[in-house]
Amino acid sequence: MAFSYKKSVTFRLLQAAKAQRARSGGHLMRIGLHPGQELVLKVLSDGDGRTMSQLALALGVQPPTVTKMVTRLSAQGLVRRQVSETDGRLARVFLTDEGRTRVLSVDKAWKRLEKEAIAGLDDKDRKKLRKLLRQIEKNLSLTTEIDPELDNDTDVDDLDEDAPVATVVPLAVEA
Repeated sequence: MAFSYKKSVTFRLLQAAKAQRARSGGHLMRIGLHPGQELVLKVLSDGDGRTMSQLALALGVQPPTVTKMVTRLSAQGLVRRQVSETDGRLARVFLTDEGRTRVLSVDKAWKRLEKEAIAGLDDKDRKKLRKLLRQIEKNLSLTTEIDPELDNDTDVDDLDEDAPVATVVPLAVEA
C-alpha cells in the first residue's frame, strides 16, 4: 500500500506553512514589507546594533541573505548600518525611528495573523498545538539550541477577542 502523504503530519505542516506564508505576505505587503523582512526588524527590536553575522545566526539564514535584506531595509529607511568603533571590519545594524514605528505595525499584523490562524480553537487546543509544534520543531531542528521563550505557554498578548476575523481570499504566491 502506498504512503498516504495527504494524511501525513508533515504534508499538513507543509500546507499550513504555505498558507501562513501567503497570508503573512498579504498582511506585510500592506505595511510595505516582504516576508522575512519583518523578522529582521523584530530581531533588532529585541537587541539593536547586531552584526550581520549575529543577525544571520538569529534568523537562521546565510550571511549573504542578511546582507540583501539589510540593504533593502536600509533603502526603505528602516535600518542603518554603522561601522563598529572597535573593529572597522564589522558593521552593526540599527533600527531607525521609522524602523521602530514599523515594528509596531509588524506586531499588529502578526496579532491579526495569529487570530486568523487560531480561529475556532479553544485555549486547551491552542496550548496543545503549540506544544506539539515545539516538539516537531525540536525533532526536525539541526541544532540542539533551545529558545527559552519557546517553552512559554502564554497566549499572544493583547489579542482583541471581540474583533471579527476577516473573511479570507487565498493569495497567489510566487515561488
